[in-house]
Amino acid sequence: MELIGGIEKRDIRIVDYDPAWPQRFTEEHARIARALGTTARRIDHIGSTSVPGLAAKPIIDIDVCVPDVEDEAAYLPPLLAAGYQLRVREPAHRMVRTVQRDVHVHIATVGSDWERRHLLFRDWLRHNVHDRAAYEQLKRQLAQQNWPDMNAYADAKGSLIAEITQRAEAWAESIDWRPE
Repeated sequence: MELIGGIEKRDIRIVDYDPAWPQRFTEEHARIARALGTTARRIDHIGSTSVPGLAAKPIIDIDVCVPDVEDEAAYLPPLLAAGYQLRVREPAHRMVRTVQRDVHVHIATVGSDWERRHLLFRDWLRHNVHDRAAYEQLKRQLAQQNWPDMNAYADAKGSLIAEITQRAEAWAESIDWRPE
């Protein structure tokens, strides 16, 4: 993974769910849609701020699916012109963010595993109170520690995310789940 600008030390702050988060997503959705037009095949609110009732870092995560994430020329210049900054470049995923660092836009190929995993995790947490509570408890606990950057914090959630994802996959299969 290439971190544009290198490792950044940031405080991890978890706050109670904010009912204004969906509106903030709606505003960013419009900004992205204006910038990308039909190149954006999907624009979805993902991450903890997309799950009603779930405490989260006050950062709106958005998944934008394009025909081919590796074809940066098709989507990156318009996003940069719209005021986003490139932060992450890795195979199958890019991430741009606002200057204020309060919105992270994740770009993936439409129909990719990256897209599916994040939408399924979101939908499962919206559906399952137990896993939502366990995930929140871990995030609050981890936020009390000193992390070199947000990636280290995210990595520390990995084993619980893997457990939750297994249950989400079983649920998805049982109901023939498809991303909305």
